[in-house]
This record gives sequence, C-alpha cells and structure tokens, in this order.
Amino acid sequence: MRKILHIDMDCFYAAIEVRDDPSLQGKPVAVGGVERGVLTTASYEARRFGCHSAMPTFKALQLCPDLIVRPTRFDVYAAESQKVRRIFRRFTELVEPLSLDEAYLDVTHHQEEGALVASKIRSQIEEETGLTASGGIAPNKLLAKIASEWKKPNGQFEIRPGEIEEFLEHLPVKRLHGVGRKMEEKLAAIEVLTCGDLQRISKLELADRFGNWGVELYELCRGRDERPVKTNRIRKSVSSETTLRENIGEFSGLVGIMEELRGQVMASVSSKHASRVIKALVVKLKFSDFSRTTAERAPGPFEPGRNIDEVMDAEDYRALLAEAWERGNGKAVRLVGLGVRFADPESKAQLQLEL
Repeated sequence: MRKILHIDMDCFYAAIEVRDDPSLQGKPVAVGGVERGVLTTASYEARRFGCHSAMPTFKALQLCPDLIVRPTRFDVYAAESQKVRRIFRRFTELVEPLSLDEAYLDVTHHQEEGALVASKIRSQIEEETGLTASGGIAPNKLLAKIASEWKKPNGQFEIRPGEIEEFLEHLPVKRLHGVGRKMEEKLAAIEVLTCGDLQRISKLELADRFGNWGVELYELCRGRDERPVKTNRIRKSVSSETTLRENIGEFSGLVGIMEELRGQVMASVSSKHASRVIKALVVKLKFSDFSRTTAERAPGPFEPGRNIDEVMDAEDYRALLAEAWERGNGKAVRLVGLGVRFADPESKAQLQLEL
C-alpha cells in the first residue's frame, strides 16, 4: 500500500511577511497588488473577515479596512521554498512540487509510518524556517490533499486504507478537487451533498449529466486515484494556476490574477531554471462549463543574457489572455493558469553553437 504525503505551508507568503516583521503578528495581513490587482494570499486573521486569495484588493479592504497589504516578494518566497524542498529530500527523492508552498511526497519505501515522517518534516520546517506547515497522509494523492486541509493550520491528518469508505460517506462534495461553488449547486439540486450521496448515482447517469467530468466524479467520490508522484527531473514547463472561489465573467477581472501568476512563474524560472531557453508563453483558462482552452506564442528570438521580465513580457501574456478569453464566447472563468514551455536542452546547446 502506498504512503503519500501532501505537505502544505500555512498562508506561506503572508506567514513570511509576519515572520520578517514581528509587528504584524496577530494582525490581518495579505500579500498581493497594493493598489490594483488581487490578493495572492491572506493570513488567518484576514480570512475571518472573508478575505481570500484571488480577491480584488479593493474588495478585501472593504471587508477589512485594517487589512495590511504587503507587495509580493517572489524572490524571497522562492528562496524559502527551496529550503523546504531540501528538507523534503532528506526523507525521499520522490517529491512532486505543485507550487512554491505545497508538494506531494511518496514515502512508501520509508521504514517509518507515514504519519511519523510527516510529523518530522513539519517539525524540521518550523525549526529551520520559523514557518508552519500542515500535512495529509493517505494511500493516494487525492486523499492526501484532502487530509492536509483537515487540521490546518499547523496540524496533520491521516486517512488509513480501512477508513476510506467511512470517511468519504460523510465528506462534503465541495471537498473534492474541481468541485467549485457552481458544481456544488448543481449537485445540491439533485440532492447530492456528500460523497456518499454521489456514490449512489451510477456512472452512466453522471456521464449523461456532466459528460467526462461526471465519469471523473464517479472515481473521485470513491477515493480512487492511481496517479504517481512525479519528480519531473527534466522539466518541460513551469506553470502556476488558481481555481477561483467565484467565477469571473469580466475580462478586466482576470488581468490582475494573470499578473500575480506571472510573478510566481518568473520567480520559479529565475531561481531554478535560469539556464533554460523558453520556447513558448502559455495561458490556460477553464470556463464555468468545465471546457478549457490554451493559448501560446513564442517569446521572440533567443538572446543570451536576456532579462526574464523581457522574455515573459506582461503585454504578451495579456494578449494571450485576451485570445483565450475570446474563445469562451462570454462564458465565465473558473480557473486561470499561466506558464512557460522550455526548449529541449539539446536544442539550446545547438542554438548557442549557431549564435
């Protein structure tokens, strides 16, 4: 039986700001666009007022006038993320980063129980960075991610193989990956509130109602997930995406989110992939009906020493966002993703020789 961990840093960006400025302790703090744009994250104190990631900053300030908004420092966050990942690799080489602040770990071959490994990892993170993390332990990635949210902040929860059926019987369907507010409402309309309710609907009926997503729901509500932990030793791409709390129906509402994602990806590329050649800029949108589209373009000719901000040009990404948005024909957006695709290392070497 596999032992999969999902380790998730608690309010990572905001926690770093509070750690670096102790005067912020206990106050509502958020990170993101100070005047325009959206929040990247919000502290637990800020969340009590309803502030959350992907929320426009002006709206967050309306909900919490005392909110302290700090500008993003992606270079600092990327450096802290590297410290955390080095701790992960003390326990296993099978680490799959999802973003700067979370990752899956496969500790199946570790001699100690998964819960003990997770506890040691979290303790070392706090001791060496001054930050806290939450952990989930389960037989697969789907359940491990759900479990990591169960005891946040600064806690952990394990779903053992023999407990899966009982656990899922009463689990709200909104806890399943990909089930947002709109889908939750659609399921509630057919009296489906929990995974147990969903399990009582046949695969054929789910497919008839929701298409391919219905087939996926059939597996998810049973806790089935055979995806391996992928280490991605040679990355073909780097991306970041966010599923929106509420669907956005206006193009202007997506621009600030795109800029935040662009900053995250630039930080990752600069810190870990500075030697790679970027062959394409990519924007992905998923619409309210779960259809999706991807727009991409080349960033221009390769020039040694070219600044990453020039390669990942904001105007180029805005044009891609507009292209993807137009394909939706007015449909609201539920997920925004942004990234880059790399050229093969061999292609880069050949290109340098030609230059």
